[in-house]
Amino acid sequence: MVSQLGVSGQKFRQRDAMLLRTATIAAIAAVFATQIPALIERAGPPSQAPATIEDAPAVQNAAYTPGTAVLEADGRGHFEAAFRINGKPVEGLVDTGASLVAINETTARRLGFGANSLDFRYNVNSANGPTEAAHIKLSRMEIGGVRVQNVDTFVLRDKGLSGTLVGMSFLKKLKSFQVEGGSLKLTQ
Repeated sequence: MVSQLGVSGQKFRQRDAMLLRTATIAAIAAVFATQIPALIERAGPPSQAPATIEDAPAVQNAAYTPGTAVLEADGRGHFEAAFRINGKPVEGLVDTGASLVAINETTARRLGFGANSLDFRYNVNSANGPTEAAHIKLSRMEIGGVRVQNVDTFVLRDKGLSGTLVGMSFLKKLKSFQVEGGSLKLTQ
């Protein structure tokens, strides 16, 4: 009996350590995804006029063909689009450097995850500094003709993440994803 409890406890510690490593990698990816473009912009020549909201790229809808979705890169080379998560529209930035999909707590509540169901037990570092994260599974994520189920996701505190990052926990469930000529093609 004692040896069974020891093995069970060890499995829980291994699982917690693995989730902590995943949270750390996701946080590092979020930092890179949000800070590298700003550094590149600072290094370039100054713009002629200050940017306005009208200058911001519009979030696109993916081209629809059953089993595929095609996203066009914005002016910064990012792939941002309108996804459907658990049936609700959510704007997301595709980030191949993020291990997991990452959403903030406001988005999680809008998707039906109440405060009592979120266990913020993971400490992570985001572009906005240290924050806490909770692990959840999204029932489904959709874009264009692509639909994926049971997607591992981290919920970060609002202060740590302002948008949604669509990471490898979504992308690895696809048959393929590839960038060609400024387009990202997702195939189920």
